[in-house]
Amino acid sequence: MTSLIDASTTSPDSAPVNITSPARVLVCRGCGAEYPLAAQHACYECFGPLEVGYDPAALARVTRADIEAGPANIWRYAPLLPAGQDPATRVSLDPGFTPLVPAAALAAELGIRAPLWVKDDSANPTHSFKDRVVSVALTAARTLGFSRFACASTGNLANSVAAHAARAGVPSIVFIPGDLEPGKIVTTAVYGGELVAIEGSYDDVNRLCSELVETDEFEDTAFVNVNVRPYYAEGSKTLGYEVAEQLGWRIPEQVVIPMASGELLTKVDKAFTELVEIGLVDAPANGWRVFGAQSAGCNPIATALHRDTDQIVPVKPTGIAKSLNIGDPAAGLYALEAVRRTGGWMDYADDDEIRAGIRLLARTTGVFAETAGGVTTAVLKKLVDSGRLDPTAETVVYNTGEGLKTIDAVAGQVGPTHRVKPSLRSVRDAGLLG
Repeated sequence: MTSLIDASTTSPDSAPVNITSPARVLVCRGCGAEYPLAAQHACYECFGPLEVGYDPAALARVTRADIEAGPANIWRYAPLLPAGQDPATRVSLDPGFTPLVPAAALAAELGIRAPLWVKDDSANPTHSFKDRVVSVALTAARTLGFSRFACASTGNLANSVAAHAARAGVPSIVFIPGDLEPGKIVTTAVYGGELVAIEGSYDDVNRLCSELVETDEFEDTAFVNVNVRPYYAEGSKTLGYEVAEQLGWRIPEQVVIPMASGELLTKVDKAFTELVEIGLVDAPANGWRVFGAQSAGCNPIATALHRDTDQIVPVKPTGIAKSLNIGDPAAGLYALEAVRRTGGWMDYADDDEIRAGIRLLARTTGVFAETAGGVTTAVLKKLVDSGRLDPTAETVVYNTGEGLKTIDAVAGQVGPTHRVKPSLRSVRDAGLLG
């Protein structure tokens, strides 16, 4: 496969255009070794994960005006991303610029006295934040010469890869655990690509995909969260950029973010850091604090923090928050680092608390979240009750997916409040006329 630097960039009429990526290398997060911008996700020296490294001078040239002049989606931040600077190269559903919902009623119920916001990424095209990472990953993948798209997924990523492939007219093959929620299976299969259910957990699925990517039969296949993972992960930064821009170019003092691999949390923190470093925003006077939320059925990162250790012990996931069920989290150590460095914390919620969190968020904000959002809301409550989160500091909570995908989680707890006959008398007898 070719390198992003070596790949030619063309306009719709095939004439070369002078649009360059600010990305320059892949950098090992462990030992710092550098590699060309190719399809590689692990360091050859220490086997650590790779991430995209940028030209500081290129980033420093980006202005607020440049961003504000862009489209109302993630590509307004193209000058800060590794791929997609030329619209003709994009593989995208044009996600992003999702609502930042004021949550005054939720704040009042929890005893938070500062502004509280919900970043609602259920408004994306396939109703989760995964559309952001997939658009960036597959744009890089097409530039690198791949002709088929794939992933290992707990559901939302499968939806997004299948939809992006359908839009682009590219074959797809996605791999999921066999016990995934029916809503997420249907919303992947409907796009017509290959859907492979594996008898095992997500970690089993991910291991299989890591083996497949090394075979000759899959050499033309971009696995968004394996061989093009460094580019995939960078798409999450747009959730940090957007929040800062939507707050009037201001970084919130506190954020609460759900964790599966832990990568979303690290990339939101990276986005805030980049914005400060290139002068687009000022950091809050006391910095920002990052908080992580996990399910009690799959909480290896939070458990490590509570035990004050860097040793993340893999677990066999259980519980209803299947989109967060990654028992061996790839970015767990980096999530721990971000939380400790910023003075934040992590906590977790059991299934009953998750269901209560879904209902609380819906009742107070009108946002119906999937189980991951229930985890985040439940953990927000715990953080306030325990005194870990400052109730006088502006806070943003991230909802990463749509509640209709995991409707079974609360289906047995909600329903009609009254049953009446189709008559005025019946309505009156039920006390509905006051």
